[in-house]
Amino acid sequence: MSEWNMIKICKIAHEMKDCFAFTMFGDLFEEDFSFISNNHFGKGKKSKPRDSEPPPPRDFTNLSGIKNQGGTCYLNSLLQTLLFTPEFREALFSLGPEELGSLDDSSKPDAKVRIIPLQLQRLFAQLLLLDQQAASTTDLTESFGWNSHESAKLRKLPPFLTISLLRFNFDFEKCERYKETSCYTFPIQINLKPFCEQTEMDDSEYMYELFSVIIHKGGCYGGHYHVYIRDVDELGNWQLQEEEDRLIEDTALRDNENAKEVENPLAVLKGILSEEESKQMPVDQLGQKLLEKKGMSWNKKYRKQYGALRKYLQNHPHIFQFSPDENKVGLKEKHKLLFKSDSQGQGLQSPPRKNDVQWNSEKKPTRLRDSSGCHWFDLNDSKVQPIKEMDIEKQFQGKESAYMLFYRKSQLKRPPEARGNPRYQIPEHLLNEMNAANTELQKKRAECDSANNGIDLHLHLSSCYKFHNGALHPSLTWKEGVVDLTIDRRKTLGDLRQSVFQMLESWEGDMILSIAKPLPAGLHLYQILDGDELTLDGIGLADGADIFVWNGKEVGGTKVMTGADHEPVVINVLRLAEYNEGGKGQHFTESQHVFSCSTKLGDLRRALAPSGGIILKNGSGPDKEAKNWEVFLEEDMKETVKGVGLMDGCSVLILDSHDQSFVNMSSGNLTAFTYDISWLQVKNFCRTQDEEKHVKITATIETVMSDIKMKAIREFQLEEELANDSCLRPVSGNGKLLSPVPEDYTVKEAELKMGSLLGLCHGNAPTSTQLFLYFIVGSDQNASPEMEIVVEETASVKECLNLMLEKSGLSGDNWHLRRIDWCYEAGEALSQENATLKELNVCSGDTLVVTEGKLPAKGFLKIPIWWFKSSSHKKHGENTQDQVNGMTCKMDALQVSPTGDSPEYIHTDMDLCYAGSIEIAGEASLEDLKMQAMTLLCCQEQIVPLPSFLRAWTVDSKRPAKLLRNNKQQLNDYKLGARVEICIEPLQKEEHLGPHELLLRVQMGIPGERDYYDSTDLVWDISKECTTWALRQQVASHYCLPVDKIEIAKYFPERFEWLPISSWTQQISKRKRKKKQESLQSAPYHLKDGDIIGVKNLLLDDTKDFSTVRDDVGKEKQRQLVLQKKKSRQAERLQDHVFSEEKLNIKHRKPEVALSINVGVFR
Repeated sequence: MSEWNMIKICKIAHEMKDCFAFTMFGDLFEEDFSFISNNHFGKGKKSKPRDSEPPPPRDFTNLSGIKNQGGTCYLNSLLQTLLFTPEFREALFSLGPEELGSLDDSSKPDAKVRIIPLQLQRLFAQLLLLDQQAASTTDLTESFGWNSHESAKLRKLPPFLTISLLRFNFDFEKCERYKETSCYTFPIQINLKPFCEQTEMDDSEYMYELFSVIIHKGGCYGGHYHVYIRDVDELGNWQLQEEEDRLIEDTALRDNENAKEVENPLAVLKGILSEEESKQMPVDQLGQKLLEKKGMSWNKKYRKQYGALRKYLQNHPHIFQFSPDENKVGLKEKHKLLFKSDSQGQGLQSPPRKNDVQWNSEKKPTRLRDSSGCHWFDLNDSKVQPIKEMDIEKQFQGKESAYMLFYRKSQLKRPPEARGNPRYQIPEHLLNEMNAANTELQKKRAECDSANNGIDLHLHLSSCYKFHNGALHPSLTWKEGVVDLTIDRRKTLGDLRQSVFQMLESWEGDMILSIAKPLPAGLHLYQILDGDELTLDGIGLADGADIFVWNGKEVGGTKVMTGADHEPVVINVLRLAEYNEGGKGQHFTESQHVFSCSTKLGDLRRALAPSGGIILKNGSGPDKEAKNWEVFLEEDMKETVKGVGLMDGCSVLILDSHDQSFVNMSSGNLTAFTYDISWLQVKNFCRTQDEEKHVKITATIETVMSDIKMKAIREFQLEEELANDSCLRPVSGNGKLLSPVPEDYTVKEAELKMGSLLGLCHGNAPTSTQLFLYFIVGSDQNASPEMEIVVEETASVKECLNLMLEKSGLSGDNWHLRRIDWCYEAGEALSQENATLKELNVCSGDTLVVTEGKLPAKGFLKIPIWWFKSSSHKKHGENTQDQVNGMTCKMDALQVSPTGDSPEYIHTDMDLCYAGSIEIAGEASLEDLKMQAMTLLCCQEQIVPLPSFLRAWTVDSKRPAKLLRNNKQQLNDYKLGARVEICIEPLQKEEHLGPHELLLRVQMGIPGERDYYDSTDLVWDISKECTTWALRQQVASHYCLPVDKIEIAKYFPERFEWLPISSWTQQISKRKRKKKQESLQSAPYHLKDGDIIGVKNLLLDDTKDFSTVRDDVGKEKQRQLVLQKKKSRQAERLQDHVFSEEKLNIKHRKPEVALSINVGVFR
């Protein structure tokens, strides 16, 4: 019997290989996911990687699906059919190591191992026992061979009958395939006696029952397979949605009836207290114990009928006894009886089964069965759902219809021990393997569940805080007063309270948990968390929330006001000083005070001006310039601080009676110094060893910069002698020190805004005849730090260059100066060495670049030359990660030397390699440039007969950009510029491109792969039209394909994106086509020389996705770069915000907007 089973298994294995080899028939068995109703592969969407998460467990059906590897839905349907054929399954499991060998010996050369049946055994064991939603067939399909085919003819009625309905056919007149969608009915039971030669046997010998229907959904060129299977061994839980809803309603009804029978809480409380080892326990802990015992809090279960817990205990003084402070409660002596817990002897988990291969079966519905004991399921790859037998009739016809039928003999009966037992006849080693796999799965799910639902809470302990100045402040440090707690968001508030009790073993009395929030004034408390039966997620506790643990009344003996109506507000209070140091404008003193937002304005005035006076507030608000001051009138004194709009950081001005002459009481505004109430910030850069500090200096627009410097030196408590060797320099928004401000300038003349940040630095400020310049050596800012220098504006370019070389420690005459362009790169050269800086319009704050190399003579160009290697010489698949769709563009490795003159050659396998530089007259022709480039050492290795065998490109953004045509044209006519770089590309034949010929790189997609063959050049004449239709015709002709059987797209390498070129129709007339279609050289394609055009052959590949794996990697790198820049900007803003509580709010710049300029087509 074992040998016969072996033969059957081998036949089935070969049939599975054959079904996988159907791919030779084109895309008949390719997946078309548009037919799947619940698919996650929608057009343009990328499935999110979930490698870090364990697979989900089985659903209520208790059956496992099979993952789709892509085009394997037919194989999945066949495998499920074989699994639910018990006779085959048991025959497979009956084969042991003596027939099949062992997978552990598969690597041994002399071992005889039948890998396919072994992998099939493992897969069936996973489908039966492993607690996961879908199993993988990767190991099985990797074990398949591809050249073996067997066939067998039936000579008698077999135990199993397979019928193919031949839905796919070929129309020889139209020469095309088609799918037969007409009606084909088939019975659930069939009698084959009329079709047999031998009819003398009993009728039952000829009866067959349908047990599997493979269904195809789609057309002849693509679709999807799934299978209807009858559960012969009743392994699954069959339950339709309406029956499940009915069960839920019945359960809820029973729960409601049970809830009406509310028991007397007296016995429950006595039982809890009698179990307590200590004599008494806190009242809050008693409530928590009740929650754990009954699964419901006192408030929810008993309060409506018996009142509050503490009151209930007090109403039974003959039973319960309170401590002197009434925080703890216990039983009186005569009631201390032994009570057994209701939960004693009942574990949280059900007892283990006899066979320990199991998974979590909680919340699974009761198994429903009809008289026949067998139900039908729809196994659709990973998804399994129950169906009714009548649903099979829907698959008689249509686009979704039966494809193959499987019948079994009615006489085949299953043993009773196999019913509902997925472990039946499975070998012991596979049972052990599934045990270990299920244990590991449950462990991973628990870890993933904890990571996804855990929240971190910051517990602030009242014993570590004190209340002063209107808010809570830690007694020592913030860290010592905060305890971090990680808890599951699905747990209840009672669970949280119990966790806090366990952490704080010494806590006595009531425990109240309140939401807290750090404010500028300190920590403030809001609502009290109540309702122990509510989940943390339900009450809105988010990750990182602050919780204050206290008794709900006072902190450190001080009563604490809570809620939004008592939020503390920090207000800046200004007063006029009794002296005027600057000589111009007014000087003010400033102090910060904290008031509750519910404080009456009259109380605030009595606190700040007890001897009388008036209060003015900045009418422009805290985020605007402080120019408009408004007087609080007498009728405003009844309003609250919040009601009059005072918030954190707002400023109020207190004027005594002798200062009120400056106020026009009729209008309520200041009259004498509306713009004088402002400040400048100064940061100390002189002491590098100490922490840099900020101070605020009172100033007006008429204050002289020397006075501001002296005030800052006194505030920093620096030596007075530093005034002779220091200057003030504005600090830009990104932290850069700008050009020093002359000391005789006023704030207005220095064009400083009030609230600006200045740096106190070593060194003297330039005079009015001097220039303060920045300079770097070489064009690489990362390699060369930015330096500073002060020169006379009458100095020549040569003198300025010598000073810069001396400061940077360089020498020699092989250097020149260049300006920095708007991209912050080396730009225009200062070629007139004897001209003064003033004559060349060099201004203070400009940045110059000291560049190595002498400038070429007038009328000559110094051009770096790069050698471009064609990607067509590479073998397919070489350096896959570094190729852009078949055309290698490793331009990121292109670097420039620190001198900025000649790029360095980096020896890698990139397509561009540096050949050297040449000096050539601007009047020379393009042919002369190619001839001179051929003399370079790198280019001499190439055999180039004539310059016409070379193609010249300009280099822009590290890739070939503009194609240079016409070998006889002068270089000056190309408007190349002083910093141009040229790359030379060798050709296999001569090329003479005309002005209306466009050079494109076309590449054909590899069917079934996200990659392309090597690109080829396509020269397209666009003199007549440059439309989508014309390009499609040109590309189709290039590949000898029908124009309607291709799809094309343009590649944008800087964005790693493809833009399909598909707006065309064959039915449109030529006149309308010319009128409707725009030129491809305009938006959105902007087609130009060198563009990459991807091509899809629809005869072999109908996927609409042009992207490659490298595109995915490039986009991910761009996304990570954006995130890094965003984090960097946030860090900078956070650093700038350190002093934002104290600095004057300046007027912000308007947000930048995009500028779009539409220009013509250039080449």
